[in-house]
Amino acid sequence: MIGVIDTDGDCAEWSFPAQPGAVRTARTAVRGQLHTWDLDPLGDLTALLVSELVTNSLRHATGPIGVRLVRPVGLPGVLLVEVSDPLPDPPRERVAHPEDESGRGLQLVAHSSRRWGTRPGHAGKTVWFELAVPG
Repeated sequence: MIGVIDTDGDCAEWSFPAQPGAVRTARTAVRGQLHTWDLDPLGDLTALLVSELVTNSLRHATGPIGVRLVRPVGLPGVLLVEVSDPLPDPPRERVAHPEDESGRGLQLVAHSSRRWGTRPGHAGKTVWFELAVPG
């Protein structure tokens, strides 16, 4: 996967072709893994944010889209979510006007997560965010 940082802990990762069905498939995979980890309360928010980032990847990049969930060993109470694609350009937050039909995805990620950011990879970039795990 592009831009992956090795992290100890529980991890699940997938690679999806850059096709319209990738968004739905990614949401389903994320919800299923969160259910397996008994993290159903994070399912809706995580699936929504992953959908936004995978949609951005579909709009701007060609090639595989990677999704990774990590429960880092050293950070109890944190879920790390990463979406990678082969486009090296970092995403830009836009100011969406009320009538705009797009442009809110990164704002949603920024306002809904504890932290978020991007990092370059060998062949692309990764957008990541952290969510607090209910304790």
